[in-house]
Amino acid sequence: MITAAVIGMLVLLALIAAVSRYNALVRARNAVDNAWAQVEVQLKRRHDLIPNLVETVRGYASHERQTLAAVIEARAQALNAGTPAEQAAAENALSGALKSLFAVAEAYPDLKASRNFADLQEELATTENRIAYSRQYYNDAVLTYNNAIQTFPANVVAGMTGFASRDYFQAPDEERGPVQVRF
Repeated sequence: MITAAVIGMLVLLALIAAVSRYNALVRARNAVDNAWAQVEVQLKRRHDLIPNLVETVRGYASHERQTLAAVIEARAQALNAGTPAEQAAAENALSGALKSLFAVAEAYPDLKASRNFADLQEELATTENRIAYSRQYYNDAVLTYNNAIQTFPANVVAGMTGFASRDYFQAPDEERGPVQVRF
């Protein structure tokens, strides 16, 4: 009788521990999903600013169609990206297209002096900072989650219940190298 009670208590404690670990894993997974949603919010903000920026530039530099088309195409690809890896690649292409757009703007003093263009450029810079913070927050949440599902004893519960590791939002190879500064 005592043996059965002890075994029953051990089983109950193991069950409580497993449920507790499972709930912790769910919270960590939800934190990752929330962090990714925050990245998407900032990316949407960026995507919403781009048409206004393109229209402003188009008014001053209408013969720069190739650059404007590249920005529009890169924005469309970024809007259709699904996974964090696809999103990273698309956003990096969009960043390159925007750099070209700002390079075009340098050639048009009237455009650079335009208050509307300056406001949009400032808003985009602020948004880029928010995106960088959101990406960092997402990667921190992924680290916490991946650590949780890979450490004992939670890895046993994670394996039994289908928790899989998540990918980090990573910078492309060309942005990982040293920065070239030329005067």
